[in-house]
Parts: sequence; structure tokens; C-alpha cells
Amino acid sequence: MPVMRRNTWETMAEADRAALCSRGLEAIFDESLKQSIGRIIDDVRAHGDEAVCRAMRDWDKVSLEPHQLKATVEELEAAAVDADVDAAIDDAISHLRAFNEQLMLRAADWSFESKPGLTVGEKITPITSAGLFVPSGKASYPSVAYQLGVPAVVAGVPQVALVVPPMPDGSGRIDPAVLVVCRKLGITDVFRVNGPAGVAALGFGTATIPQVRKIVGPGSPPVACAQVEMQRYGVATMMILGPTESVVIADDSADARLAAADLLNEAEHGTDSTVLLITPSASLADRIDIELELQLADLPAQRAEAARAALGANGGCVLVRDLAEAAEVANRWAPEHLQVAVAPDVETELLDLLVNAGEILVGQHTLFSGGNFVIGCPASLPTGGFAHVSSGITADTFLKRTAVARADAAALARMTPTIVSMSRHEGFPAHARAASIRQERS
Repeated sequence: MPVMRRNTWETMAEADRAALCSRGLEAIFDESLKQSIGRIIDDVRAHGDEAVCRAMRDWDKVSLEPHQLKATVEELEAAAVDADVDAAIDDAISHLRAFNEQLMLRAADWSFESKPGLTVGEKITPITSAGLFVPSGKASYPSVAYQLGVPAVVAGVPQVALVVPPMPDGSGRIDPAVLVVCRKLGITDVFRVNGPAGVAALGFGTATIPQVRKIVGPGSPPVACAQVEMQRYGVATMMILGPTESVVIADDSADARLAAADLLNEAEHGTDSTVLLITPSASLADRIDIELELQLADLPAQRAEAARAALGANGGCVLVRDLAEAAEVANRWAPEHLQVAVAPDVETELLDLLVNAGEILVGQHTLFSGGNFVIGCPASLPTGGFAHVSSGITADTFLKRTAVARADAAALARMTPTIVSMSRHEGFPAHARAASIRQERS
């Protein structure tokens, strides 16, 4: 049996195409899950820290009192990791700072005179507060902490709170690597909480956990569901940062061994991950399948099981007629991560066709794990097809734009007929009077 489930786009029924492209959303919007998460949210809203601690006992099997939820100054100062990990964190933070500082240079206030006497533009300012959710459970993710934390810090958000489930060993400890990241970024409001309860606590605020206006961070379907549900209470969230998903577009020029390694790079995340190879070459797919079997043998059993699900029932290989059709499939699928492994002379043409992806990594030296850990482009990216309409988490995520306009008397006189005509048409006489009264005085 091949590792990759195989389909041919041209012969797939429309229902099958739609099913392939709808990954992940059914779990997040499952009615029973919504009800379960709704109960946690209602409990946190009503009982605050007590409910947060209750969720920890029920779901994480960790018993804590409210005063133990926040990481202490001593914990942050004492947190340590191996020297190579510490250096890796510094390297990653430097890349992310460079990328996001460039974004900030492009996010300056601006204005121009659109008509004589009328100046319009925007004032760019950071949001007042942000909550960062860093997952834990299947594994620990200090990389998510810096992927979220650096953009928030570079954007200048004055209040940043980070929540993270404790390590899955029952100790209630926060992964020291996450604490090291927070210390390096100057984030001191760090809390050990259950995922959905932590999202709710950030949205409502408790005696211990501060209320924030925007919550971001990837997570399991329960965490993603909690973020969606909290929008009903006026909390801004990103749509949607769910289970990992990726696409590789490859032609016969691709190295099958490297392509297999890159597919497994993303497929090992979990049994809810989805990984897709899109290629016009059946022979390349055959070679990659052989390599996948060889490399799967070297993975721990849990990671191998996840990879087989991500490349089998969840994803697989889609054969296409050519690279133009490959782009069509990828754009409809709208992946979180997309790697292009094609001949150099067709890279530009293919890139021009690709419009729906959280990130595009060009060439087999630009691997997914490079993007995940160190390149500096955003790695917390929209999943479930939301790359059709949204982008990854960068400094822009934590900025808001306020329009600013200034008109002189002459500009207002020129605009008044338009104001009066539209006001009358829409039935707002005070709107019209506000403009015409100024002309009566002049």
C-alpha cells in the first residue's frame, strides 16, 4: 500500500474535490464541541480563576490554586535551556525582529492632498492589549512563543499576556524554553492554563489573568473553537489557526528524497494534520512514496502514525495535468504552508499563479522547518482554507489604522453639493444641514 492516498484532479467528482479542500473545519465547528467549549467559556465568565483551575483539574489533571496560575518572577529568571537551544532561540528572534521591523517601516503614518484643501491619510498605532496562546500537549512549542511574541513586541503593544498549558507530565510546570523566550522578549504576564479556559480568561479577564482585546495563537480544534466562540463577546481573534497543513508542488526536477523529507516534516505533527503533494508526474509520486516508506521507518511510532494519517486519509497526492492546474488546485486548497519544488525556469511563472497560501517557500533549500523555526516570515498562519482571506501573524496583526482627514473651507464648499444630495436621498436632513449651514455663513 502506498503511503500517500492518490487522486487525479481531472477525474475527481466535484464532491470529492470539495471534501479534499474542506479539511479541519468540521471538527472545529462540530456542534457537540461547541457546546462543550461553550460550557467552559460560561464557567470562566461566571467564576473566573476558580473555573480556570477547575478546567485544569478536569482536562489537564493538574491541581493548582489561583495564585499559582501566573509564572513567578523567580521562574522566569531561573528558566534555562541547553546552550544550543538558547542560541537557536536568539537566532530565531533576530530573524523575526528583522522581518517585522521591515514591516513597521512600511507601516508609517501617511497622508496626501486628494483635492485642493482636502488632506486624507492614516495614523498607525498598536492595539492596546494582546493575548498569545502557545499550545502544549502533543509537544512543547517555544517556537510558537517567539513567532507570536516578537511581532507583538515589535509592534509596540503595551500589554501582552501569554497563556500556555502546563507540560503534560502532571507537574504543572511551564516548559522552560517558553519561559526563556518570554524573558528574552520582556513578556512577564505568563500563565499556565488549560487551552480553551485560557482563551476565555484572556477574553473576559479574571482576578489573576488580564483582559485583552485580541487573542492569537494556533491550537487544537477545542482551542480554535474557543477563539471563534469568544468573538461573540467582542474579542478579536484570527481565523483560523488550527491543525497543521501543508502542500508541496513538485515536478520531475524535484529530488524525491528531499520531497519525502519535507512532506514528513509537516505530516508528523499529528493525526489531525493534512499534507498534500501536487504533481504532474506520476513517476515522481512513485519515487516519493518509496522514500516515504524508508524514512517513516526512522520515525518514532507516534510520529509515524501521525504522518500516515496526514498523508493518507487526510491528504495524499493529487496528480494534475500541468503546473497551471497544480496552481489551480493549490489556490482552491489555500494551504497554511506551501513549498514550490519545480525547475528554476518555471518558478516565476508558477509563483505568479499562486495567490492563496499562508506562506510560499521557494525551492528545496527553503524547507518547512526553516520557516517554522528561523527564517523570520510568519509561521503562525491561517488554516482550513482561510488563506483565501487572511494572512499570517506579523507586526501588522497588532496594529490598527485610524483614518485622518482635514478639509478647509474651500474644500468643504466643493463637497457640499455631494453631501446634500446624498443626505436627501438617504433621508438624513441633519446631515445635509451640517454642511449647508456652513455655506450660509460664508
